[in-house]
Amino acid sequence: MPQWPMRVCMIIAILAVAVAALAGEAEVVFVEIEESGGSYSISVTLRHDDTGWDHYVDWWRVRTEEGRELACRTLAHPHVNEQPFERALLKSLKIPQSVKVIIVEGHDLVHGYGGKSIRIDLTTDKGEGYSIRRR
Repeated sequence: MPQWPMRVCMIIAILAVAVAALAGEAEVVFVEIEESGGSYSISVTLRHDDTGWDHYVDWWRVRTEEGRELACRTLAHPHVNEQPFERALLKSLKIPQSVKVIIVEGHDLVHGYGGKSIRIDLTTDKGEGYSIRRR
């Protein structure tokens, strides 16, 4: 029996993995923050070449520089035809007063964390990739 059918299946599987990997890592493009009385609402714009249910941005999170997670926003589906896209943390986030810098980063199913993140200095209203409106 010829071996080519097995080889064809292996090549197809390798190509599928390669295509998924080409979508790259999740990038945080911009972060808008509204601060009111010590509570923060956060809206994040992300970019990722979602390919479908096998490779898409599945969440973004807010963490301290030390790595302590403060909040996470789960994304329930791919955004194949909606790039870049924006999603907000619908609840107000309490950030301890001792925390002066937060990091917002995206996560995708294939690469996990690792794409472009935004470092936010909470003492400054504007910076590279973010703005803070205070009420």
